[in-house]
Amino acid sequence: MMQIIRGKKALVTGAASGIGRALALALAGEGADLYLIDIDGTKLAETAHAAQRFGVSVTTSICDLRRPAEITATVRSVLSGWGAPNILVNNAGAAYYGATHDMTAEQWEAIIGLNLLAPIQLVRELLPTLLAQDEAHVVNVCSIFGLVPLRKGAAYQTSKFGLVGLSAALRAEYGRDIGVTALCPGFVRTPLLDTFATGTPGQKRHAIPTWLCASPEQVAAAAIRAIRRNTGLVVITPAARLLWWIARLSPGLLDWVTRQGWRKRRARRTGN
Repeated sequence: MMQIIRGKKALVTGAASGIGRALALALAGEGADLYLIDIDGTKLAETAHAAQRFGVSVTTSICDLRRPAEITATVRSVLSGWGAPNILVNNAGAAYYGATHDMTAEQWEAIIGLNLLAPIQLVRELLPTLLAQDEAHVVNVCSIFGLVPLRKGAAYQTSKFGLVGLSAALRAEYGRDIGVTALCPGFVRTPLLDTFATGTPGQKRHAIPTWLCASPEQVAAAAIRAIRRNTGLVVITPAARLLWWIARLSPGLLDWVTRQGWRKRRARRTGN
């Protein structure tokens, strides 16, 4: 368990906004030096400026995590110029909501590449360094939809189930040497909730009630606690925990509910 975060080095992806920004500021508040990665240079600089107010060192890098070559170049820059990280936070991600059969190959590749393949590559390339540290921790920002079904989110759900699985596998194999956490929030009030990609034109965006959502700061606080306690799986928001418990205790009920929703929509389309 990493009881003391002060003085540690933390690498955070997707740090320009939302959960990534909140995580960066929370780690800075704990006294960790930061290496922040995002594709949005302007907002990344804003996060870095806010983090520096805590008196920590902050380095930034603009990187398209969908491109393996850029990830490798960034890791080399980290290890050669910044130093060995103690904390790796795989947070960057994208979402898609719409009928799976309408998704293009490019949309599938973008979601899987950013949400799953990029974290896998970062873990693979940084794992020897993390294992060499006296204390190290990996936080993978997953989703409740990496634990339970989601209609019209096959690519997103596939990526998050994979990230939960990666976390479990790393924890089983290396749990004596490093901490690993799969962070699974429900809905979080971030820009992603309003800007996720959709399918065919006219695809409805469902308004998510505020009471169902956590704030990015709540997720970041949960991540800090998980690092300190070396918690393997953290499900955030009461609604998400309820859904997870239903899935565990009565998977048949959840399966029936999700399929009933599909049948009702099919009946409306066919007029039956």
